[in-house]
Amino acid sequence: MNEIGSQINKNEKFYANEDYQKNLVRKLKAIREKNELGGGETAIKKHKDKGKLTARERISLLIDNGTEFFELNTFAAHEMYKEYGGAPSAGTVFGVGKVTGKEFIIVANDATVKAGAWFPITAKKNLRAQEIAIENRLPIIYLVDSAGVFLPLQEDIFPDKEHFGRIFRNNAKISAMGIPQISAIMGPCVAGGAYLPIMSDEALIVEDEGSVFLAGSHLVKAAIGEEIDNESLGGARVQSNISGVTDYIMKNDDDCIQQIRSLTDKMSDTLKAPFSRIESKPPRYKPEEIYGILPRDTFDQYNMYDLLARIVDESKIDEYKAGYGKSIITAYARIDGWAVGIVANQRKIVKSESGEMQIGGVIYSDSADKAARFIMNCNQKKIPIIFFQDVTGFMVGSKAEHAGIIKDGAKMVNVVANSVVPKITIIVGNSYGAGNYAMCGKAYDPRFIYAYPNSKIAVMGGNQASNVLVDIKLKQMQKSGKQLTEDEKNGIIREVTESYDSSSNPLYAAARLWIDEVIDPAKTREYVSHSLSISANNPHIPEFVVGVIQT
Repeated sequence: MNEIGSQINKNEKFYANEDYQKNLVRKLKAIREKNELGGGETAIKKHKDKGKLTARERISLLIDNGTEFFELNTFAAHEMYKEYGGAPSAGTVFGVGKVTGKEFIIVANDATVKAGAWFPITAKKNLRAQEIAIENRLPIIYLVDSAGVFLPLQEDIFPDKEHFGRIFRNNAKISAMGIPQISAIMGPCVAGGAYLPIMSDEALIVEDEGSVFLAGSHLVKAAIGEEIDNESLGGARVQSNISGVTDYIMKNDDDCIQQIRSLTDKMSDTLKAPFSRIESKPPRYKPEEIYGILPRDTFDQYNMYDLLARIVDESKIDEYKAGYGKSIITAYARIDGWAVGIVANQRKIVKSESGEMQIGGVIYSDSADKAARFIMNCNQKKIPIIFFQDVTGFMVGSKAEHAGIIKDGAKMVNVVANSVVPKITIIVGNSYGAGNYAMCGKAYDPRFIYAYPNSKIAVMGGNQASNVLVDIKLKQMQKSGKQLTEDEKNGIIREVTESYDSSSNPLYAAARLWIDEVIDPAKTREYVSHSLSISANNPHIPEFVVGVIQT
């Protein structure tokens, strides 16, 4: 393997970049810490006064001592539902944790947020948790404490294919796949929400706090005139000893958590995927230097090799077709001991062997061809692929069209879509247009997708979009014999640019679950390693087959 030479100039620009990126990370940390308070201190006190643990306390007690909970989607619903007081983390905590030595998806309702009610993004977040369980064959533990659907938004959560009911359909599918599901009813469990724990393989219920019924006492009275309290209707003893709906009665939250651990302790270990992993070796350069390498302006140049040198083991790579298609870097490497294939956009302007200057961040025909071939090699060798996205799109213009950019781009997209090894995507800077797709954006089923704090995700940049819209507006007005004033032009440009800057922000994407997490760039190795460890729980790798690829 060849060591990546990386001599960065720690000048004024480096330190300005470093300060800017570190400040973004600090802001993310502050938002995350606020989200961890859920509904706030008052709601937490009210919750704990009932003798109940918070969602994160339950998870902390559940996972093995000394292990880390790998939380995902922490920014779900960020700055959404403001008219209803917000929904921090969508009122649900989920991630992957070790319980009695085995990895589990853990999903916990946060009852301090609107009594654990389900917003539209809450349903989407739960579906994402189930998707990770299915893709990676991970068992699930649900810690249920929810008042059910948030009724003011029922039309956005109830009837469609990817809405609330899909969760129960997934319960059935996951069970049929032989993936264990354990549910603990630690609070209310109402209406359609009652199906989630009862469609799990085993259900525990906490005495005096847990309840499960299709209709609560108020609705029962309204519907059939029967007067009954909730405990007599569907409390722990009723549902365990009379109806037989639940399997274990627990005294309190602590007792319930320990029973779950006892049940998981009896579960057998699963086979692992045959991915290569050896002893981890740190990079030769400090990962923290990534802060100074990444530019504040995502259209500025930097050398992707400098970034990779601070992520891969020993800063060494086996580069594939190093002198060809230089606007994409393709290489084999190890990250925290895991063997990986790397597909990364080069942000620096480079010169090809033919002498042609290639714009950084743009995919050319030769780059798309090289990447497609490399991805096929990784699938043949059963090597997971890490995509480092910083792409403004495919090259345009007559020269690119005559060279067959659409054909070569389609070839790359075809191979990415049909890839069978785990794919993990890191959005480093720009993620625009069809480049997002070719570099394994969300639509192409990466096992996990993360973004750096200064990244941008959009059809095109704000400046380009505003110029296009101004041109269209000018043509429309010219047809009617009118002219745009300079102030009107500037107003359109400013309005569109501000809109794009807001909606292309990674927090905007994380709020809507277009990405799994906004991450600290210096912790890229840890996120990749965690993701590969989770992915290795699925030993089945299908045969790699692609359709028609034009050559």
